[in-house]
Parts: sequence; structure tokens; C-alpha cells
Amino acid sequence: MTATAPPAISVELRRAFDPRWSRLPGLTVDGKRLTIDPAEYFFRFDSSSWLVCDWQLVRDRLLHVAETAEAALEQTALEFIRTHGRSTADAAEVLTIAFEVYSYLFRDELLPVGGLEQIGPGELRMLREAATLMALNKVEPDGRIANVGPCWFFPAATSVVFDLDEATGGTIDEVYHSTWFNESRRVESIRAHAALGGRLVHGCQSVPDQSGGACLPYGASVETFRTELRAFRDEWLAAVYACRTSPQTGN
Repeated sequence: MTATAPPAISVELRRAFDPRWSRLPGLTVDGKRLTIDPAEYFFRFDSSSWLVCDWQLVRDRLLHVAETAEAALEQTALEFIRTHGRSTADAAEVLTIAFEVYSYLFRDELLPVGGLEQIGPGELRMLREAATLMALNKVEPDGRIANVGPCWFFPAATSVVFDLDEATGGTIDEVYHSTWFNESRRVESIRAHAALGGRLVHGCQSVPDQSGGACLPYGASVETFRTELRAFRDEWLAAVYACRTSPQTGN
């Protein structure tokens, strides 16, 4: 654990989180208020600054921008971040923005989803909450992973908090990374993630293997990112599973 971890992070969001998130070390949930002790919560915490754009600005100026033959959507998002992005050392602000991003991406109005009938309002709430916490993870522009918390390992963390079996946790994880496995949702993800300064990148290769994912800056080295993942994955994944309150099978 990095010795320079900052003081406790405290934020009040506009909706209450499931109180079972308190099963994770260093995380306390009291209705709408989340309190995080970085020294206990993070496996690695080397950076206390994040790149963000104001969510209201993203909503007003980016969410409805269409891709054209002259401008790919990813390029539009990158230019938006270059113009409107700013650095913040306020982790509570990052969580507040992230909650709005994921409340939009995983809104109940999108249900039902053909082919994913097992995803309902309860699963969308899990996605919103876990993804919000994942926003505190950080990957530097050179691909080095600076911050890692339990929610990096999405199925493991949700299995601890919500008592999910491996198959259900894996399905929810895939929905997080793929946003319904269709193009219209991928487009929404690119636009919305500009508020968190980058794009969603899946750490797994070929098959889901709990390598997790994060919002990476555009241009970050994916090879360095994957190399670092291989170095820490097994040890920290085991630490997340150790928080279970009841035994599960299928790891």
C-alpha cells in the first residue's frame, strides 16, 4: 500500500448505495453518503488527481453529436476532452461525475434488452454503483496503472457485495464492458466517458478472465497496461474474494 494515501474520501450522491458495499475494506455506506479510507480500500494508490469534464457540459454539447465521414466519434471525444478537460484532486467530485455518467449509461429506460433478459433494474443498479467506484482507478498516459481498488475486479467485487454466483457476475461484467454488445450503446459509452477523461478499455484478452478494465486516457499504451495487469491480478483478485461472507464456487 502506498504510504502517501490521502485522507478519507467522503461524498453524498443523489441516490443511496446498497449498504452491502461496506463489506469491502475501507468503504462505508450510510444511505447516500460514501466514505472511503484510501489506505484500506486501495491496493495501489499512486495518484490523487484525475482528468474530468463537467457532466452538464458533456450532456449539453457531446451526447447528441453524430459521427460523420470527416470526424470519427472517438476523435470528437478526444478533441472535447482536450478543450474542456481539467485536472481535479477532489475524489468526491470524480465519484459525483461518475455516478451521473453511469446513471445515464445504465438507465432503467433502456430495459428490456433483447438477448439479455436476465438484466433488470436490480442488475442496472449494481452496474451503476460498481462502475462509479471504478472511476477512482487510474491509468497514466504511458499505460502505467496508478490506482487500483477492489472494483477493478468487477465480478469478484459484485460477488462479495451482492452474493452473486460466478456466472451472474460474469454476465454483469460483460454488460459493463460491452454496453449491451451493440453499436448504439458503444457510441453512448464513448460520448459519456469523455466526462471521465477517456475511453473504457477492457483488460481481458480473448475471453473474460477477471483482468478488469478502466477508463484510459486516449493514446495510453495498452501493452504497458496489460503487462501491469498480469503482474498484480492473481494476488489482488484473491484479496477481493477473501472478503466474501459466504463460500462460493466456480472461481
